[in-house]
This record gives sequence, structure tokens and C-alpha cells, in this order.
Amino acid sequence: MEIVVAPDPSAVAADLLARRLRDAVRRRGSASLALSGGSTAPPMLATLVDADLPWRVVTAWQVDERIAPDGDEARNAGQLEVLPCRVVPMPVTARDLPAAGRRYAASLPERFDVVHLGLGADGHTASWPPGDARPIRSESDVELVDEFNGWPRMTLTRQVVNGARGRVVLTTGAAKRPMVERWLLADPDLPIAVVRRSGTVLVVDEAAAPDVPIHDRD
Repeated sequence: MEIVVAPDPSAVAADLLARRLRDAVRRRGSASLALSGGSTAPPMLATLVDADLPWRVVTAWQVDERIAPDGDEARNAGQLEVLPCRVVPMPVTARDLPAAGRRYAASLPERFDVVHLGLGADGHTASWPPGDARPIRSESDVELVDEFNGWPRMTLTRQVVNGARGRVVLTTGAAKRPMVERWLLADPDLPIAVVRRSGTVLVVDEAAAPDVPIHDRD
């Protein structure tokens, strides 16, 4: 796993995503990415939209979403409205959520070119709550999660995230540093510990920068 400590981690993460997308278009004629929400996503997306990309052949999906009404401030989907490409939002307002999750899974590419992830102060990524193994062990590509931090959720699962050609994890702030260090030390209690390290770039600011060696896991 590559670790990048940057004064502007949002810009670095956006550049990494753009590079992956350009490479995908060059190789296969189109590109796919999955995007997480959270506080670090908007500044990253604000930089990404200005990247020199063939947006007409790029499609974005969501990594996870809170089950809330359209337009609700809790939704991650609103963050993606700035993207000048096709966006496929998670169908969290459907009456039959399990069926909607299966339809969303059927819409996913065979393999994402790149997946963007965050890291919570509790060690979660995507909507994989600590102590809930379902989205990690699930054989489905999309899973429903019971209430977590105030909201039930829909999320991509481990095999989708780890099956991507690349992953960019963006996290900032001193509150995240303990989780970053525990992840690098392969703490099995953290949901993010199951993220494949090979092909993953971790982008942090100085406050979140780890001071421990990477414990080999892949």
C-alpha cells in the first residue's frame, strides 16, 4: 500500500482518481468509479470536476448511502451533483429495499476502475459498521445495514471494493490518526482492515499521518 502525506490531500486524491480514470479510458474506452460521501469528499470532488477527463464515457456509482428521502441533507447523493458525468445513485427510497439493492448490484460494472473510500474515527469505511460483519462477509455485491450512526444504510460489499483495479482512501485530521495506525498494524477489529492493500493508496494530511510501520497483510 502506498501512503501519501500531503498539505492538500483532497487535491492529491482527486489527481489519483483522474489518473485511474484516464488510464481506463485509454485502455478500455470507458471508465467507472465508486464514490463515498463524508466531509472529505466535497473538496476532493470540487477538484476532480476540473480535471481533464472525457466525462462522457465516465460513470460514477455510490459506495454507500443513508436510507433517507431524496433531497435530505443526510444523503451522500447530493455531493455527486457537481459531477459532469453519468451518476447512478443508490435506490434508497425504493419500497422494496432488498430488491432495489439487487437491481443496483446488477447495474455495477464487472470491475470498478477505482473506488474512493474514507475512514471514520471508529475505523469504519463504506458503511461497514464495527461489530457488524454482514457487509464484509456478504456474498452479495450490495448489502443493507441496520441503523449505524443514526441511519440505516445501503453499501457496496467487500468483494466489490477489493475487486476494483484500484482504491484511493482519503482521510484527514488528528482524530483519524489512531485509526490509520491501527489499520497499518492490521488490527482485525477495524472494518477497514479487510480492504485489500495491494492497489490501494492512502492519502492523509500531516495531522492524520501515521508513525508506525506497515504490517504486511496481503
